Amino acid sequence: MNQMAIAALKNQYKSFVQSMFDEGVLDNQFSQLQDLQDSSNPNFVDEVITLFCNDAERIITEMNRYLNYQNVDFSKLDSNVHQLKGSSSSIGAHRMKLACVNLQQASYDRNKEECVEAFNSIRHEYCLLRSKFQFLMQIQRRIVALENNQQ
Repeated sequence: MNQMAIAALKNQYKSFVQSMFDEGVLDNQFSQLQDLQDSSNPNFVDEVITLFCNDAERIITEMNRYLNYQNVDFSKLDSNVHQLKGSSSSIGAHRMKLACVNLQQASYDRNKEECVEAFNSIRHEYCLLRSKFQFLMQIQRRIVALENNQQ
């Protein structure tokens, strides 16, 4: 019974990740992360996703603050978006990375209106990504729990 449940969950996980690739939400960097996960570290991807989400939420909150100033602090915004683009890139969050590139350009152009538009796109992409990641982590935790019950 458990073997079938584990196999079904693994297929569900694999299909969901594939759909994220197909939608352009993720790129091959995420596959490389998955390759680093093994039986000695079954929660590796889960931990990396959690760190990414905590970091992204902190940075997004800061960027929102900078954009709400009467005079936008573009240098701080630049620094934040650079950081978010880097972490998005390292986890394979492709569409999130592209949204960051748009904000970088708008910030470089010192265009507040375009910055706000690009920032809203980042927030949208992040919310989408986070909900998909949460679903993946739920599946992964169920797999690990079932595998631990078998031992």
